[in-house]
Amino acid sequence: MKYFLLLAVLLISGFSSAQTKISTAEVYPQFSECEAVDFDSKPECFRNKLREAITKEFNLPEEVQKENFRGEVVVIFEVTQEGRFEVIYINAPYESLKNEIRRIFKQLPQVQPATYNSRPANMQFKMPLSIPLRNGFEISETKRAEPEVDFPSVKSGVEEDSMVDEYDRVKSGKFTNPRHTSQLNIPLSHERYSRFDAEINKVGNNAHSASKPLLYETVNPYYDFEKERVEMLKDADSWLGRKLWNEHLVRFQADDYWFTIDAGFDMQIGKDFEDTEYEFTYNNTRAAIFEGGLGKNLNFYTVVYENQGRFADYYNRYAESIKPYGDPAIVPGRGIAKPFMDGGYDYPVAEGYISFSPGKFFNIQLGHGKNFIGDGYRSLLLSDNATAYPYLKLNTSFWKLKYTNTWMSLRDVRPEVTDLGSYRTKYMANHYLSVNITKRLNIGLFESVLWQNDNDRGFDVNYLNPVIFYRAIEFSTGARGGNAILGLTAKYKWSDKFNTYGQWVIDEFSSGDVFGGENSWKNKLGFQLGVKYYDAFKVPNLYLQAEYNQVRPYTYSHNTVVLNYGHNNQSMAHPWGANFREVIGIARYKKDRYYGSAKFVYGQRGFDYNNGLDNAFYGGDIYRDERDRAYESGVKIGQGNTTNSFFSQLEAGYIVNPATNLKLYASVIYRNFSPKVKTPDRFENSTTWINFGLKTDIFNWYFDY
Repeated sequence: MKYFLLLAVLLISGFSSAQTKISTAEVYPQFSECEAVDFDSKPECFRNKLREAITKEFNLPEEVQKENFRGEVVVIFEVTQEGRFEVIYINAPYESLKNEIRRIFKQLPQVQPATYNSRPANMQFKMPLSIPLRNGFEISETKRAEPEVDFPSVKSGVEEDSMVDEYDRVKSGKFTNPRHTSQLNIPLSHERYSRFDAEINKVGNNAHSASKPLLYETVNPYYDFEKERVEMLKDADSWLGRKLWNEHLVRFQADDYWFTIDAGFDMQIGKDFEDTEYEFTYNNTRAAIFEGGLGKNLNFYTVVYENQGRFADYYNRYAESIKPYGDPAIVPGRGIAKPFMDGGYDYPVAEGYISFSPGKFFNIQLGHGKNFIGDGYRSLLLSDNATAYPYLKLNTSFWKLKYTNTWMSLRDVRPEVTDLGSYRTKYMANHYLSVNITKRLNIGLFESVLWQNDNDRGFDVNYLNPVIFYRAIEFSTGARGGNAILGLTAKYKWSDKFNTYGQWVIDEFSSGDVFGGENSWKNKLGFQLGVKYYDAFKVPNLYLQAEYNQVRPYTYSHNTVVLNYGHNNQSMAHPWGANFREVIGIARYKKDRYYGSAKFVYGQRGFDYNNGLDNAFYGGDIYRDERDRAYESGVKIGQGNTTNSFFSQLEAGYIVNPATNLKLYASVIYRNFSPKVKTPDRFENSTTWINFGLKTDIFNWYFDY
């Protein structure tokens, strides 16, 4: 019996010792195919599977093949505690070779991490590769304390620390289109956004689509930009062919930075058949576009436009009606214009921004451009109708929230408010909170305030607080210290193919007057209701949209006229200002590189007479003093010089280069404008305007005034 007990003790002791040995051992990472392999064979199984994966995927870059390079490349990589492969260092003479190795490691599957004392641990490896690649190359474990970069250069005759050829070593590697995962804005183009609108609005997605422009980084998880690019590629072997049909004009990508340079165009020739003075309309835009990234978290974008143009007669009249002090016109949505040749305008435009993400939850932008809030074609809160302006924007995203703060510097350019020819500055701050209440319902809360530089007030630091109620601050600065506007948005996803959306704007709200039934002028309200139908009637890429908008008279105006909701004589919300109702129908279709759209806008608007007999303010022109109002009560939409307007636009085209969204297109516009009373600046007219052109579609340009 005592021998039996002794044997049991020895067995238990041996088993315990073995268990201790295994638990304290450093266990190699393992691919799923190595799970059944015995413990001592796991390291070699890991190496073999890694060799197989690298050998199978490795493609020797053309640059290396052409130069017939023979030599050794050293790679140091790590398998993290999460089982991911991360390249730490590559000693190679060609950037393209480094990029190819990084590409392979990015494609490797997640593995079971190494363990030490049964806990996940990082494990680092050194891997020399002979080029051309041979089977059976060595993979050995290294330690973190081991120097990682003291490897001799594989370039014969040149020391690694030599700076003599530093300039020559600055070469581009393989371009991987890093824009698609960057913090750059997706340019505001209705056609461009319609391509991925269905994907980000699927039931169950936690995306927020109203605060625009959206970042490529935030849309990329829902929509595969790279797949779209590949599907649209044309066979082009020559350098000129690739640049024309597929690529950026200049593109450069190194380890930790990249940039592209492109030329942009909007070259159009057209005819306004009702214009008897000029035979043709035209626009001649040339642009230089520069964008890129420095590291993972900093991106930049700038574009400079040089423009000359003459447009349809109705559009020219509107451009001249909003002219600034000292110049003949403002081209709506583009910029202040100077005379050019016979009846044309010269209007330079510059836009740009820096985008920085200091952490997972934040993105900060400082720029000169436009912003948009809403899911519709129009926005009653903040639209891209007006010309560009300086802004600072903070986006905060976490949980089921997206919170957008924007601070802007705007201008009033009218002769009556300028001081010695200097445009009047005013400021706007707004914040918008978007909340996904359920997987189908989204609610948004909006608040905006404007103030001017009275009493040398400048930019009021009170409004820098991103989490404060602006209305209270506006009240505390004085009775006429600012103009606050509130808003509410909502969207409901009935299915992946169909959703409804809406907005409600409150400029001033008098509950007693609302429920009193007298239609007081104080009830400065507006609302929007719209629907979207994706892949309509089971036709892929057929996008249908219907929208209704109405805004009561006097909304967006103010008794301190500088504090109206406008910039450069244009509305910061709906392009029609106030005192209107409209119905919009839009259809869009895209197949491969071909696209087409149809848009119809029917509305009723109320204008002032301004005829010397009746100069009262009927509530449509947001730049007038609301104290000149025509009525105290009985106010209704369309009051004043009631006008019915109809606008339609058909456009069809071909996407020449998807990298820049360069399009060859043709469009026809029909517009009918019919006021109740004919005045010098409001009279019945009908316009048929055709255009043919080549444009880089990176901004919305509205002609439906």
